[in-house]
Amino acid sequence: MYETLTYTGGVHKHEEIKELIDDLGGFVLQETTSQMDLVLTLAVPVEDVDKVDEKSRELLGKIKRAPMAGTEIAIVSPTLARQHLPHSACDISEYLRRYGAKDNMIGLSRGAGKGISRISEDEKRLIEEHDLVVFALGSFRECLMNKTHLFNDIDIPVVVTGAPEMSLDDLPGATAYVNGLGRIPRRLKRGENIRALRNLAEVVEDILDNRRKEMMDDPPIVPSILVKTEIENQVKAVEEIYSPAPIVSQLDGLRVKLNYDEHKDEIAEVKVDEYRLGDVSEIKKSLMYDYILVKLLPESSII
Repeated sequence: MYETLTYTGGVHKHEEIKELIDDLGGFVLQETTSQMDLVLTLAVPVEDVDKVDEKSRELLGKIKRAPMAGTEIAIVSPTLARQHLPHSACDISEYLRRYGAKDNMIGLSRGAGKGISRISEDEKRLIEEHDLVVFALGSFRECLMNKTHLFNDIDIPVVVTGAPEMSLDDLPGATAYVNGLGRIPRRLKRGENIRALRNLAEVVEDILDNRRKEMMDDPPIVPSILVKTEIENQVKAVEEIYSPAPIVSQLDGLRVKLNYDEHKDEIAEVKVDEYRLGDVSEIKKSLMYDYILVKLLPESSII
């Protein structure tokens, strides 16, 4: 069992904490360097968290729990236009990153207006490539109720945000609703906004924890964080990816930011323990820039 953590510190002697993580059998999920500052997203065995904490204090760094690390979340706004996208959706995205999530902003192509808003099948399929989706909607009860068709048949957990207090029964298809986050024409820096963001983070964390518990009944044949490490070690093309997160871990798979047509066969041949990755996963073309989407098969699939 692994605990996901975020380490924040300087680049001086940072290789010492990376060596410790490797010695403990843990993994570095993501590494971000900004000038002299370093942020590592880690997965370490639960019983060894104290050792990582001790080393971080020795290096004058800090660690904190990152409950959403190893997940990919979609933040959906009805349109890319200024009346919908700025501020609240952007602040939601930035806030969830503090808890370790890798999130992607998605603006629907025909979402403007409560009477004409639409979502295409390709947009739904792109959203469903994620572990969870947050729909950042508006400030009026009627507007929210008239837009439930945007998410009522999406197959992953759906969290809806808006300004009014509403019952979840009024939003068919939603897994949870968080109020206090409507269309606000400024940054969310006031006390009530911070409390709403904190509530959202707690709701998302609970949903992801429940999904992890459900997956424990029939877990993937190989864990995604191990697959991520083996792809990095065996596929040389990963070293040429300029993205700060060349491989994004998900609860039940990964997104590899390589062209599907050029590298799908190489990814399928990666060895993970005694398995060939192509035999224990479904390798598909992502709707995001033709990346490679790896969905790991559960243990019951080989019985």
